[in-house]
Amino acid sequence: MTNIKAVLFDLDNTILDRSKTFRNFTLSFVNTYFNHVEITDHLVRRIVELDQDGYKDKAELFEELIVELPWKISPELPELMEYYELHYVRNATLMEQAQEVVQHIKSKYKTGLITNGRTLIQYGKIDRIGLRNEFDLIVVSEEVGIKKPNPQIFKMALERLEVNPEECIYIGDHPTNDIEGAGKAGMKTIWMQVNQPWNPGLTIKPNYEIKRLGELLALL
Repeated sequence: MTNIKAVLFDLDNTILDRSKTFRNFTLSFVNTYFNHVEITDHLVRRIVELDQDGYKDKAELFEELIVELPWKISPELPELMEYYELHYVRNATLMEQAQEVVQHIKSKYKTGLITNGRTLIQYGKIDRIGLRNEFDLIVVSEEVGIKKPNPQIFKMALERLEVNPEECIYIGDHPTNDIEGAGKAGMKTIWMQVNQPWNPGLTIKPNYEIKRLGELLALL
């Protein structure tokens, strides 16, 4: 790709291995609250299933878990939300080769991160994986009041980086939030195939498709 001045990333399941992060959190959660249950594999699987790859509101998720799981003493929602805020961030795990890829790209282009989510949690994960200083710009949806796929959140990043849309490429795993959103803002896009299937109804198509973050070393 030519004339590229900036490369922007999604966070969850792009830079951060969100699947591994949430599973590790779930294991610690189950070990804490269900040590009275002899076999807990089914509880871990059910929590991961209900989480919907991170797209279910966490208060809604924990309300469902309070009703469904075999608690020894049923907790209140605020207790579980507090547990999540403290322990989820501690389990933040990088995608394979993420640090190498980001540092490689930073040596050649301006860099940015655009992520949907709560400010406390998203910045907590970014700090935990040690990459905050690798990005020239970080935009979190709660902080700015706009969520992907709204093209305005991408345009906001472009303005702050002082680059034109056609000079920027955006990398993310979600076909609608990342690829369609960034594409409608005029950016080039790379779809990272992780858990989210392609929506055949989308009008925006990615410029490239990758399965592993390390493939960017040859592309950019």
